[in-house]
Amino acid sequence: MLPIAIGADDAAIELKNAIVAYLQQRDIAVTDYTRSRGADDGIYPDIAFAVAQAIKAEQHQRGILLCGTGIGMSIVANKVAGIRAAQCHDTYSAQRARKSNDAQIITLGARVIGVELAKSIVDAWLDSEFEGGGSAPKVAKIGYYEQVNSSR
Repeated sequence: MLPIAIGADDAAIELKNAIVAYLQQRDIAVTDYTRSRGADDGIYPDIAFAVAQAIKAEQHQRGILLCGTGIGMSIVANKVAGIRAAQCHDTYSAQRARKSNDAQIITLGARVIGVELAKSIVDAWLDSEFEGGGSAPKVAKIGYYEQVNSSR
């Protein structure tokens, strides 16, 4: 398996570090896209975009993005064509993000969930695979709408 891409803004550094350590305990390689805030204090869009682009370029199969709520990271990652990012704050949503929506990225909010729940969410997502079946046409339609929108 390719390394998991991970990135966090300043609000989620501690949670990101805990998730990286946890993934390493599971013998899962991690590439960290986190970088410190510079003169520009709006860093999370850059990190989310970099992770989504790396997944689109097939440098990674999956990514985890963390910020205060998980909302901003999800919005930005979903701007990259072909990327499906899901904000998850419970294990059921994480499973369904993979099984039904083939989400390559999950986003987590460090101000919303704690470390132990985050680990459980990551496990649920990593241990799930896209089921296809009745969900396959829906995921294909998402791709169709991306193409329609990009041609405008």
